[in-house]
Amino acid sequence: MDNPVEEHVEEASPAAQTPALNPENVPVGKPLDWPIVDADGTLLFTSGTILATTDERNFLFAHFRPQRGDLLDATTQPPQQTEPQADPNGELTLKDMHLEIGALIGVRSQLGSGAPMHPCRIIGFAPNHSLFVTPPMHEGRIFPLGIGENIEIVAIASHAVFRFVCTIEAICRTPFDYVVLSKPGVIRRLRERKSIRVRAHLAVRFGIGETGESYEGLGLAKGISALGMSLTASWSLGAVGDRLRVAFRLKSKDLNTEIETTAVIRNVQKGSGPGEPSTHGLELDQLDAAQQMAMKVFVFDRQDDVVYWSNGLK
Repeated sequence: MDNPVEEHVEEASPAAQTPALNPENVPVGKPLDWPIVDADGTLLFTSGTILATTDERNFLFAHFRPQRGDLLDATTQPPQQTEPQADPNGELTLKDMHLEIGALIGVRSQLGSGAPMHPCRIIGFAPNHSLFVTPPMHEGRIFPLGIGENIEIVAIASHAVFRFVCTIEAICRTPFDYVVLSKPGVIRRLRERKSIRVRAHLAVRFGIGETGESYEGLGLAKGISALGMSLTASWSLGAVGDRLRVAFRLKSKDLNTEIETTAVIRNVQKGSGPGEPSTHGLELDQLDAAQQMAMKVFVFDRQDDVVYWSNGLK
């Protein structure tokens, strides 16, 4: 007679190998036998990492969807989009926006409301307040524009996010490709903040201290700016002025960049009770040029989802 026990084990094993994890599957106080990733494939813990406390494990399952990295068939989930909420304002001028040469802006046809913004940069200003910009790009190619076309523009300035409309006055090919835009029409201030910051949900691995080759824990960045973030963790990571190592991945349609750098704790909001997470305002102080650009692009891509805090998070 065939062995029914062996047959049952063979049939059940595929179900037992599901990548989704439950808290009871994740040990505390002993090395992990496999890496843990989020549902989109973002690395949360490498194999061999030790979760020190049940609070750390609870934090993991409260903020992420942990999967076994050796079993996950990763799928990319599109970021949630939110509608912009414009703030009322008076008459604004180009000077009021404090835009600088090199500022990142996004453009789209005024007829394409809801269409994605295409990035370009300001390369000059005319005395009559016309703008000179690089051609907007889409999937690595110059986005087609027409002379006389009205385009909607969103600009992230040093202290606010603005939206306005310009008319394309010229498309030039020499001595290089650039576009001449009319003086901005009615300018609306969408958000104002000392430091522009957007909502995020980023898994951030952290290590205590400025040096080291491994990461001791996992946090969640709920907000991010070009030079900092608000990092929530299951325990307080240090005092103001202490340094951390952080690693996280920035992903969007045209961006997939791994950031590994150091950060300075600028403020700490400790949890209100035992087991409550703490929030840290971090300044990322050793970003190279490529990392700085990735941070700015990430913020720009989410310019319609700007948040602001009443506290001093960097």
